[in-house]
Amino acid sequence: MPRGPRQQSESGFYHVVLRRNGKQLLFEDDDDRLRFLELLSEKTEGDGIAIIAWCLMSNHVHLLLDDPDSRLSHAMHALGTAYARTFNEKSGHVGAVFQGRFRSIPVTSNRQLLQAVRYIHENPAKAGIASVDGYRWSSYGDYLRGSGITDTRRVLSMIGGREGFLGFCADGRFGFYYPRVSKRVPDEDAARAAAFALDGMEPQQIKELPKSRRDAALRALRAAGITVKQIERLTGIGHNTISRITM
Repeated sequence: MPRGPRQQSESGFYHVVLRRNGKQLLFEDDDDRLRFLELLSEKTEGDGIAIIAWCLMSNHVHLLLDDPDSRLSHAMHALGTAYARTFNEKSGHVGAVFQGRFRSIPVTSNRQLLQAVRYIHENPAKAGIASVDGYRWSSYGDYLRGSGITDTRRVLSMIGGREGFLGFCADGRFGFYYPRVSKRVPDEDAARAAAFALDGMEPQQIKELPKSRRDAALRALRAAGITVKQIERLTGIGHNTISRITM
């Protein structure tokens, strides 16, 4: 079945996710991570793309990129090809390194931009690997030190500089975010996706809303890729009511 065209971002900002094929390790040691970052800097700079945030996990990578000239696909293809060649030559692996084509989520507002920055930096903590400020392989340190491959100017100007960045990371703002990369939200991600779609409101609160607001909230959940069955479980509203309002 042919793949559909990528959704374009009017802002030029994208949250990009790269995953290792078969959920295997994408980095076997720190030399691999350093090489990936070197290639990331080289390929994005060559296509006029700014790196706003990044985080390297064991089998996937999160990137927040500013692509004003619509060169994202070219840069990510060049990055994937170059890293796969290096990785396979070093490790002796054969075949594809990355799982299909990269995923890209258009960023549509400044709020979503800040949500994505926070989400990307919090990945290690949520995975139980390390604290946000104790993890070496993310752009968190670039924001504090003003060095590295990250263009921190846009975000820091929005939140009051480096001092504001520390407050931004410590408080509860912009905590609800879900990077939707497929049409259907997996069951384990449904609660997070619902929180993002409802801007932090608990799904159980929907049934207490006035009818017009309740219906709008249910439609927002369906638009976010959450199934009728998942909505029923999260809200306590009956299947037939959800179907009638959202179909």
